[in-house]
Amino acid sequence: MRPITLPEISYDATAVRPQWEDLPEPVREAISARLDGPVTAVRSAGGGFTRAFAAVLTTATTSAFVKAAPLADPTSQWYAREAALTAALPPEVTAARPRWTMSEAGWFVLCLDAIDGRVPALPWSPADLQATLRTWSAAATALAYPSPALLSIGMPTLPEILRSEMSWWSRIAKRREPMPATARDTVAPRRLSELAKLERALPALAAGDAMCHGDLRVDNVMIDTAGRAWLCDWTWPCLGAPWFDTVTLLISAWASGHDTDAVLRAWGAPDEGVDGALAALSGYWLVRAAGPPSSASPHSRQHHLFSGAQALSWLTTRRGWPA
Repeated sequence: MRPITLPEISYDATAVRPQWEDLPEPVREAISARLDGPVTAVRSAGGGFTRAFAAVLTTATTSAFVKAAPLADPTSQWYAREAALTAALPPEVTAARPRWTMSEAGWFVLCLDAIDGRVPALPWSPADLQATLRTWSAAATALAYPSPALLSIGMPTLPEILRSEMSWWSRIAKRREPMPATARDTVAPRRLSELAKLERALPALAAGDAMCHGDLRVDNVMIDTAGRAWLCDWTWPCLGAPWFDTVTLLISAWASGHDTDAVLRAWGAPDEGVDGALAALSGYWLVRAAGPPSSASPHSRQHHLFSGAQALSWLTTRRGWPA
């Protein structure tokens, strides 16, 4: 087994969020009314990279996962989109469903079923990884032909996203962007033309009609008390090839020493497509890691650096490039 590489901070402790008491009183009162009683316990979500409120709220009669953001904050639009998407997911997709939404005192609130679980710890245990892959495989099968209700919400295609947001090596090769400081001591400067070529070929290989999660990574997974995996944060779905999501999920599994290539072979992922995905993801994350500190979370740049470095490491091994 390869040496294990871990991020600087646990993925269940990346968030900086407002507390229950920080919400405006009219918002708290409205939430309590919808939950049929005063809130007696609050467990804030430790994972994630937004500054919005997210917590499991408990009353005398129920528990629910509640997200809230000011209407002026783009996060409120993400939450509204998540509500619409999760309500339309087929039953084979293991994900929390929305109970209700509301707008109150300039805030948008989304209430979801609460999951009694945890973010998988790194390094990935074989049991957690297999549970997550089973859940994702079932979801991908169910979403191979998205329903009219899902399609009516509107989703970009994965090739569109790849061309517009994940073509950084190509831009660097054309001298439209500088080589990020986070990549200068890696294989990237020596392999720039190859990275850009893999990146350019990826959109055609990743095209498809299936609905993808769009942000499948370790901190968007919950393992419940029975060991079942749940897929969270359905905010950025797109239409494309589902193996791309499998690649994004497995980057942390690669860092954990698992045989990720064997998993992808079982998915029928094309070798050039996997290499293109790793090239595009490494460029996207390493460029972001070189940016200024994020206002959303002090740990977001650590996440970008860890993820980008591991994607490039996996690609380097797959291509047989000298380190």
